[in-house]
Amino acid sequence: MHIAVVGSGYVGLVAATCLSEMGNDVICVDKDEKKINNLNNSIIPIYEPGLEEMIKRNTTENRLTFTTDIGPAIKESSIIFIAVGTPPGEDGSADLQHVLAVASDIAEHMDGPKIVVNKSTVPVGTGDIVKEQIQKNTSHEVSIVSNPEFLKEGSAIDDFMKPDRVVIGTDSDSVAETMCELYSPFVRTNNPILVMSNRSAEMTKYVANSLLATRISFMNEIANMCETVGADVHDIRIGIGSDTRIGYSFLFPGAGFGGSCFPKDIRALQKTAIKHGHELQVLKAVTEVNLAQKKLLVRKVVDHFGEDLSGLTIGIWGISFKPNTDDIRDAPALTVIQGLLDKGANVIAYDPQAMENAARVLGDSVRFASSTYDAVTGADALVLVTEWTEFREPDFRRMIEIMNQPVIFDGRNVFNPVKLIDLGFSYYGIGRSV
Repeated sequence: MHIAVVGSGYVGLVAATCLSEMGNDVICVDKDEKKINNLNNSIIPIYEPGLEEMIKRNTTENRLTFTTDIGPAIKESSIIFIAVGTPPGEDGSADLQHVLAVASDIAEHMDGPKIVVNKSTVPVGTGDIVKEQIQKNTSHEVSIVSNPEFLKEGSAIDDFMKPDRVVIGTDSDSVAETMCELYSPFVRTNNPILVMSNRSAEMTKYVANSLLATRISFMNEIANMCETVGADVHDIRIGIGSDTRIGYSFLFPGAGFGGSCFPKDIRALQKTAIKHGHELQVLKAVTEVNLAQKKLLVRKVVDHFGEDLSGLTIGIWGISFKPNTDDIRDAPALTVIQGLLDKGANVIAYDPQAMENAARVLGDSVRFASSTYDAVTGADALVLVTEWTEFREPDFRRMIEIMNQPVIFDGRNVFNPVKLIDLGFSYYGIGRSV
């Protein structure tokens, strides 16, 4: 199939690349000339495992091209994906200006019937708005599809190539058939393609992210309670996760959630609810719990050392909001680092991929380390915020020798507390009984 993907951000770039990997001819469009020039020279704007190699393969084989010229891309394509950003407005609602700008461009350049697919995360009813925007500026037939993405940063290629499910929102049987044909190579193991109304598909994305975020905040509350009653959240997670009605996913307590999706989508769903006369009280609590959880590690540091951290050096492992990405949007580590700086601490931070992005935000207020051990050399404590795999089994005996004080604040419960205490560390986890 001939496909255009408008937007070369995280979602658009992954979608365009994976669709071309299945043999489709894909044109990826973005108005950012520098980004397109870089992509044409195999300079990838984001870190995502496997993405760079897949882009190089498909551009070399001429199945994937990048351009700033949207007109020819629309004319040459029968399916056009809109994959631009929907940033939160001042009131938290999703800003649709970029989506509607693309809709106007499509109307201007389309020369026949087109299928327009909303891949961006958009509020309920956006499909109707996009269709109206296009149809008032063209006489050609347009079919609108909602096709939300369910990609996890750090495993996005796998998620797209082997999806748990594909959600297609459309009221047209023929369009549904075309979209099912497009996605059929991705579901050869019989994972479902779910066809529903546009509005149901739009809602599905928001509800999925909100429910996952709710599980995280719930477990963080339980972890905090465990510390007051002497229970261990690790045992509790196993005890409830073995119930098939619950399962183990998203039950790991920690320093809170961040990223580009959960915080933004929760706010957008809340605003949509209010617009229609509802108040989602559970999601209000989820947000409040998460904001408080991001401050928990600083409170633990203060409880150990005292309110004034002046003269102390704190090492940070992990800045990105989750492992295997360089994304620092709403990252808990930023809250932790700023909290430590406000208390007077010197901060040394290390992350395998996110330090360049972090430097743009933190400037010279933080020293960025060259390695995991550089971040703790001479440090009075280590605070682990993001659980990159290379942090899971460090040489603790070496750390005791190079740290000023052997204190560890484990913000993701990745270490064995009994082992660390036996080695001579002071250990603080999240909801652990030791």
